Amino acid sequence: MWDNVKQVMAPGALDPLTKELVYIAVSITNNCPYCIASHTASTPAKGMTDEQFAELRAVIGLANDTNRVAIGYGVLIDDRFQTR
Repeated sequence: MWDNVKQVMAPGALDPLTKELVYIAVSITNNCPYCIASHTASTPAKGMTDEQFAELRAVIGLANDTNRVAIGYGVLIDDRFQTR
């Protein structure tokens, strides 16, 4: 498992900070305190500011809220957004 973590989180098409932001977003959504703490702790060294972290939390909250509304109301996917 740890080899996979190292491989996926290594620099690639996504820079390390972007990968950490995605990881934090998923960890907050899944309510994993360990992952939230450990990945948040590593972000300042990768360039994340306090302002970016606050904005990240706002985006995560918004996405979770709008996802619940769309799921709750059974909103259908617009044809233009359908996965091809």
